[in-house]
Amino acid sequence: MKIDELKDVASQVRRDIIRMVHACQSGHPGGSLGAADIVTALFFDQMQINPEKFAMDGNGEDVFFLSNGHISPMLYSVLARRGYFPVSELATFRRLGTRLQGHPTTAEGLPGIRVASGSLGQGLSVALGMAQAKKLNDDNHLVFVLMGDGEQEEGQIWEAAMYASAKNVDNIIAIVDYNKKQIDGSTDDVLSLGDLKAKYESFGWMVWELNGNDMQEVVNTLALARNNAYNGKPQVLLAKTEMGMGVDFMMGTHKWHGTPPDDEQAAKALAQLKETLGDY
Repeated sequence: MKIDELKDVASQVRRDIIRMVHACQSGHPGGSLGAADIVTALFFDQMQINPEKFAMDGNGEDVFFLSNGHISPMLYSVLARRGYFPVSELATFRRLGTRLQGHPTTAEGLPGIRVASGSLGQGLSVALGMAQAKKLNDDNHLVFVLMGDGEQEEGQIWEAAMYASAKNVDNIIAIVDYNKKQIDGSTDDVLSLGDLKAKYESFGWMVWELNGNDMQEVVNTLALARNNAYNGKPQVLLAKTEMGMGVDFMMGTHKWHGTPPDDEQAAKALAQLKETLGDY
């Protein structure tokens, strides 16, 4: 897709996020808004996928895992807009007995979801398992996984990072949503990540840095990473994003990590976001 078209999709995704979280008065708008550009670029431009023939094994296509499952509104919107399930189903977000739970699960059989996520720190390990399975099956497609930066405080992340380079899992592209904020404040205040680039490089990874809210840069960097797959090293993209991106009063603070907007705030937010594909 053209960059302007991708921007239009991302704008609609952000509208969906606000409307979903507002309707049920529960959810995580901040990180969802910030990561919208990255996941839009993946599903609408960079990944080789077939939404109409979704299968849990992921054979013959690229696979995406969301590790920081609390930003599920963003993923649900992207999946629906990409054709995995009806857009109208977004209205059921966080309702009892529906397929769109607060954290993605597999029990409801929602197309596009291959693992339950929300217990932070596990997604990279899961993605590595899928990546190795693809190699065993002679499937040359790639595995992508999105993680939060606060999630990098989990020890399992670094066990997986060490494993990936030791076993030359070079068909995986990890992405860190690097907004430097988590539920209790800045990552620097809660538990400083230090030099994240140097850390991943010391673990044997190839590291790319980018502005995760610049669609052109996102597309270019994802394409660069694709072209460098199967080079003997796992790759990670440190995508610097803004929590609450697109809504001025949600940006620059961690307070919207898990807080739904009220009626007035939702209206104000939607007034700043262009409707491009039609609201559900």
